[in-house]
Amino acid sequence: MSTLSIRGLDDTLSKQLKKTASAEQKSVNQFVIEILKQHLGMAKQKKFTQSFNDLDHLFGSWSEESFNTITKKIDSERQIDNELWK
Repeated sequence: MSTLSIRGLDDTLSKQLKKTASAEQKSVNQFVIEILKQHLGMAKQKKFTQSFNDLDHLFGSWSEESFNTITKKIDSERQIDNELWK
């Protein structure tokens, strides 16, 4: 591993690097390495990190009654039919 010092950073750039790294819960060093790799086309594409938000509007929208109804239906579907398993 090599070490590289970067001189001549103005205060605004330095503060922004620290702020953004902190927001991403990374060290400034780790954040800068990732930026450089991305810019140079060396960043590895992450697999299986796609997130979906298409059902977010449903989150927390069930009433207690709806929840109980759905839970009862799910529980009834989980019952084992002994005749089928003989």
